[in-house]
Amino acid sequence: MSENRMEKINRFTRRPLKEEEVYCFPVILCDNEIDRDCEKFSLNALKKLAELFIGKTGIFNHDPKGENQTARIYHTEVCSDPARKTLDGEAYHYLRAEAYMVRTDSNKDLIREIDGGIKKEVSVGCSVAKEICSICGKDRKTGECAHRKGRVYNGKRCFYILEQPTDAFEWSFVAVPAQKNAGVTKKYSEKTEEKSLGGENVFEALCDDLKRDILRLSFLSGDGIPVKLTKAALMRMEPEELLEMKRALSDSEYSKEEGELEKALKKTKETEANNSFRI
Repeated sequence: MSENRMEKINRFTRRPLKEEEVYCFPVILCDNEIDRDCEKFSLNALKKLAELFIGKTGIFNHDPKGENQTARIYHTEVCSDPARKTLDGEAYHYLRAEAYMVRTDSNKDLIREIDGGIKKEVSVGCSVAKEICSICGKDRKTGECAHRKGRVYNGKRCFYILEQPTDAFEWSFVAVPAQKNAGVTKKYSEKTEEKSLGGENVFEALCDDLKRDILRLSFLSGDGIPVKLTKAALMRMEPEELLEMKRALSDSEYSKEEGELEKALKKTKETEANNSFRI
């Protein structure tokens, strides 16, 4: 471990830590790909988030309780993959971070789970000033845009481009992140299957991802609904309905102690009203 790395880490500690006291790991926070929620960060947004996420805490399932704090980010950088394009044809970029944990008896199992690939997927909580419509180019928040993400207009499906981040709240280990590439990784050059998709095929693939996520979250929630019935219902849903159902199930997982899907839906609406995003 380099001296420079320890210097960065010790900016956040009350006393200088030694190398053997800390566990470090890299994590991909987000990228400029269109995600399962039909949203994407612009490159400029990724660069701003790189600044905002320095020093931010890693938790579980976006639950801000103090005992859920697990790690802290001490370094970030925006990276590119020259051999890859996003689904809408842009050069692919991602926000890579370095996080650290203080080794303790209580987090030995967590460290093993991170090393073993069990705790891997992450999601970020942040707020942005603008949501630019891919159809008309207007900011949805101004009220001038009447398009809805996930819907098709003249053969093109709408998505929102998230611009001008104003704050980064936290990053979380989650079961199903909105961004498929977000997560803990050894090195980002791991071989993955790449698909060249265009037009309607792009959003057909995104809808398929949404359906798989909903099935998984439905199973984790223990709602007791037979899988066959859930699949049949998903086949009849529009993309916007799929997005709403996934968010409801996701937030119900974050709020198990409340035990009511209605409360989870209310929480989602309040979050959207505060211009906050979980990506």
